[in-house]
Amino acid sequence: MSENEPTGDSPISYNSPRGGVFSERHVNPCGNRPRPTGRDYPMPNVPLANALLASLPRAEFDVLRPHMSVQPLEQGKVLAEVGDEVEHVYFPFSGMISLLVIMQDGKAIETSTIGREGVFGAQATFGLYKSRVRAIIQVELTAAVIPASIMRKHGENSRALQMMCLDYNEILLSQARITAACNALHRVEERFCRWLLQTSAVTGTATVNLTQEFLSEMLGVRRTSVTEVAKKLQDEGIISYSRGVINILNTDALKYKSCECYNMLLQHEAI
Repeated sequence: MSENEPTGDSPISYNSPRGGVFSERHVNPCGNRPRPTGRDYPMPNVPLANALLASLPRAEFDVLRPHMSVQPLEQGKVLAEVGDEVEHVYFPFSGMISLLVIMQDGKAIETSTIGREGVFGAQATFGLYKSRVRAIIQVELTAAVIPASIMRKHGENSRALQMMCLDYNEILLSQARITAACNALHRVEERFCRWLLQTSAVTGTATVNLTQEFLSEMLGVRRTSVTEVAKKLQDEGIISYSRGVINILNTDALKYKSCECYNMLLQHEAI
């Protein structure tokens, strides 16, 4: 065991709190069909699988650790809607959270993604915070979940916690800027390839479980456009796609087809 690895002296709770702690809403990005609710199950003691938690000084981590619960979160679960008060802060160990801007007509488009390198709800560390986006589980995941009230309490006197939250907010802003430019300037095929590469980088896997309808809503395009692009890439042997599962077969070819935005995300350390 390394000196930075937490010991069993401060146990993590694996039974999620009840009483409205976790949202049971399961929707697609535009809030249509609900998805089935899963059940909690025990997870291994892996809070340091999240890069931000791992970056905290040991003393700061030990203060937060007794307040963590480990939660499995299914694809489609909504963590927050626009205007919701953020009551819990989520540090993913795997999978991906999507942040969506919601228009007045209900249409949605993805602006940022969060994986094992990040956190959702960090702004709640600085005071009561209402979400300005819909946060939805895009790729099922497990996460360390900490009440926002605990983050506020310990954030008042923790420079390390404050800087961690501020620095990651800058990363999300950088993602959003690049994504906005990408959506405005690049063709659907380039954006589709960029999104697959980004998702693969964030989740650490070449397999993405996602329907074409879900992906079309992420990219803000028609489903038929996604169908055409997916078929073309599959015919070229770059991806395989069947029953909502996309497998990346040729990463180099996918990078060639992608726009410059994937490399920009890497250069800006935004994913």
